[in-house]
Amino acid sequence: MEQPSQGEVVALLISPPLTREERVVRGTSYLVSQPVEVVTVTLDGFAGDHHAGPTRRADARVPFFPRGAIIRNTRQISLIDAEELAAIAAALGIPAVDPAWLGANLVTRALPQLTALPPGTRLFFPDKATLVVTGENEPCIQPGRTIAEHHPDVPKLAPRFAKAALGRRGLVAWVERAGTIRAGDALTVMPPPPAHAPS
Repeated sequence: MEQPSQGEVVALLISPPLTREERVVRGTSYLVSQPVEVVTVTLDGFAGDHHAGPTRRADARVPFFPRGAIIRNTRQISLIDAEELAAIAAALGIPAVDPAWLGANLVTRALPQLTALPPGTRLFFPDKATLVVTGENEPCIQPGRTIAEHHPDVPKLAPRFAKAALGRRGLVAWVERAGTIRAGDALTVMPPPPAHAPS
């Protein structure tokens, strides 16, 4: 079994729930999250975040279900690594990408290949919280539009975002154990056991 690795929580962010009308008024900025110093982690996700909940509506990511069908929420939390954010910014030719523009919930450091962690990887935090990786948070154009709003002088940022962020956009995860996470916390990354080949 692979040895666990260590990282650090650089930032925590929450996107408060909005009504449909508020989303329309805000446009693409409805995704933008707000920094916080500490989050209460429940089995539904980060308390107060719009992605929290035991279920969600099916969307384009799960085309085998009718759009809008109620399914289990395995996308409760969005994670990204600071080094991957810097690589996205460099690929776009801008000084930095604020994780809030991506609607991120948790930013790590010292895990430069965070996006490559396989599904089933567990992230352990000091105050009990444990997250389980669902998979890569595949990039879409919406965060690109938000980035473009902050850099109107840079041409075609929105359509270039998905390519720049491919393999660097971070992960989505669900909560296995409730607890608390604080900015500055250490985290332990435990890869899943290797699959056994049939004999």
